[in-house]
Amino acid sequence: MYESIYIADDEKNIREVVKSFLDSEGYQVKAFENGDLLLAAFLEKPCELVILDIMMPGSDGFEICKEIRKHSTVPIIMLTARDSEMDYAAGINLGSDDYFTKPFSAISLVMRIKAIFRRIEFEKSSKNRHTLPNLTFEDIEINQQRKTVKIAGNTIELTPTEYNLLTYLMENREKAVSRNELLNKIWGYNSEVETRAADDTVRRLRKKIQQSAALIDTVWGFGFRLIQKATEDEKNQ
Repeated sequence: MYESIYIADDEKNIREVVKSFLDSEGYQVKAFENGDLLLAAFLEKPCELVILDIMMPGSDGFEICKEIRKHSTVPIIMLTARDSEMDYAAGINLGSDDYFTKPFSAISLVMRIKAIFRRIEFEKSSKNRHTLPNLTFEDIEINQQRKTVKIAGNTIELTPTEYNLLTYLMENREKAVSRNELLNKIWGYNSEVETRAADDTVRRLRKKIQQSAALIDTVWGFGFRLIQKATEDEKNQ
């Protein structure tokens, strides 16, 4: 069965164009003129990916995203007419997976959706192939079978994207990981896709592990690496 997608946008032409492109790719798409209608449909029958406009009559995209996250970790892509850093950060902080500023290319949106579904399928097949070991670094422990993360014995809540990012950094903690590598391995995007998803997910993840003895260090102009916090402190002395 093809993946099901719900889209909410009060602009009819955008709904129809996006739906048309996704229909042509074989996805099962339902379009709604506002977020409240989408949320009601989702609570009755969840889909496999959600596309939300931010500025809509009734509940805005942020509110709908927040409500969906109370029930599901389904991938969510946010749409906005404003190229606002605050909008972008708000969407990412609420648990959206990516963000598009209008006007955008419907083809680019389809490419990102395909990448998200490829990533999900890869994760499912990887989980079924073998038993995954626990990962530890400093006081962080990841149970890959249960997909749980603990810091100093205390469980922290991460979105699926945050979890995958932290896991990948821990698996590659002996080296710096480039942004392009993260986008490819975590999001499934190729180097031609322009997105701030990696930087903003790192920013959000840093806040959630700030009490840890480890931190995510920025390698300027390249990417990120997971290091001991003491190492960073010593650099600043």
